[in-house]
Amino acid sequence: MREIVTLACSDCKRRNYTTTKNKKKTTSKLEFKKYCKFCRKHTLHREIK
Repeated sequence: MREIVTLACSDCKRRNYTTTKNKKKTTSKLEFKKYCKFCRKHTLHREIK
């Protein structure tokens, strides 16, 4: 039931990370504070389509 989702930086909009999520239990979009190597700082990364 887990599906692969892509996380994109909210500042530069680049797709940096992939992760998995359970679509039945987590219906909202994932958000993590992760390091962006392009911005060279920790930024909010959101799930994209």
